[in-house]
Amino acid sequence: MDHRSAAGGGTAPPPLPTGNGTGKGTGTGGFVFNAADEERRRGVRRMKATATGLLVLVALVYALAKWAQDTGAGPWAGYVAAAAEAGMVGALADWFAVTALFRRPLGLPIPHTAIIPTKKDQLGVSLGEFVGENFLSADVVRARLHALGIGGRLGAWLGEPAHADRVTAELAAALRGALTVLRDSDVQAVVGEAITRRAESAEIAPGMGKTLERVVADGGHHRAVDLLCAKAHDWLVTHGESVMDAVQGGAPGWTPRFVDRKIGDRVYKELLRFVTEMRDMPQHPARGAVDRFLTDFAADLQSDTETRAKVERLKSEILARGEVQDVIASAWTAIRSMILSAAEDEQSELRLRVRSSLISLGARLATDGRLQDKLEGWIEGAVVYVVTTYRTEVTSLITDTVAGWDAEHTSRKIEAHIGRDLQFIRINGTVVGALAGLLIYSVSRAFGA
Repeated sequence: MDHRSAAGGGTAPPPLPTGNGTGKGTGTGGFVFNAADEERRRGVRRMKATATGLLVLVALVYALAKWAQDTGAGPWAGYVAAAAEAGMVGALADWFAVTALFRRPLGLPIPHTAIIPTKKDQLGVSLGEFVGENFLSADVVRARLHALGIGGRLGAWLGEPAHADRVTAELAAALRGALTVLRDSDVQAVVGEAITRRAESAEIAPGMGKTLERVVADGGHHRAVDLLCAKAHDWLVTHGESVMDAVQGGAPGWTPRFVDRKIGDRVYKELLRFVTEMRDMPQHPARGAVDRFLTDFAADLQSDTETRAKVERLKSEILARGEVQDVIASAWTAIRSMILSAAEDEQSELRLRVRSSLISLGARLATDGRLQDKLEGWIEGAVVYVVTTYRTEVTSLITDTVAGWDAEHTSRKIEAHIGRDLQFIRINGTVVGALAGLLIYSVSRAFGA
């Protein structure tokens, strides 16, 4: 029998594109044929030659056995001829079956042959359905993820300082990359708009009133009053002449200068005495007046409509000022610079805290069963959501990809990967057929057939 017919179906296929020796190869029909594929194809050709050689051998044995039987060599010739004949039948049947997967045997248009090239699209659909039903179902995904014990494994892995360092470095690199990609002007505009919109939409007077009320109730404002009194006293001591000059400058023009001087000196001394007493006397009446004023103001901020409206107008005026908008916009620049500097410095407080947190999290995950269950529940829920939501897209990716493959090169690619094993079917068919033929002939002879 012709070697090409026995091995590949009548005519030798045109050569496949070969690799360039680097493992990259040449793409054809959606595939890449590389050096490994060429080695596989050589292995397939060797096995085809072996299977075909075995077929030729049994055919030769059959011819010799029949010749020996015709020349009266003895009963053994019949056994050998029967085994060889059945071996040829088995070899030819399996050759036909293997060849029919990839091409038309002998080039003949026999129905249900060249299955892979002609049924490629149906195979792709079936493969997509198989993957969707058996790999992308919620139950399968949950069971598989649960069996992995992700929480405990992740905890043990993160608990290693070297691994925590690696994760910290990767997070820092990702953060630097994200900050580098973002345009400062865009982020500043977004941040400024967000802060301004949030500040304008939220009424601040009631919150300020509640805060001030708590501060006054706790006496937290006393330090501020102490500071103001001390600063006012120091200023009056330093600028006494300025105060007296201001008083004298407001006196009528017809009063004598020494009288103005006397009045200015008296006013200054009384003012200095008042501020000194207020500074040194915690129970000074003026301090009580300040407490009452702040208490009333806190109540007005919460309940008085007019006061609240004034605060809102003042807030809007402040926010509308260009200086305030510049400060809000420049906040991003300062934050970005601070984050970049911390991300690049391995000994920065940010990276050290992240590293410490990762190690601590790893230690907890490795020992805390409840935390492991919670983490695994989150992961399972997220993966199941993605799988169930996008299962159609995943399976359609398989079917569309297979549909886009070139039928001829698809067949050759698959044959390069599994063809060598399929040739063993031909060899096994030859051997099994010969044994079956020998057994049938022996049984027939035993019963006198």
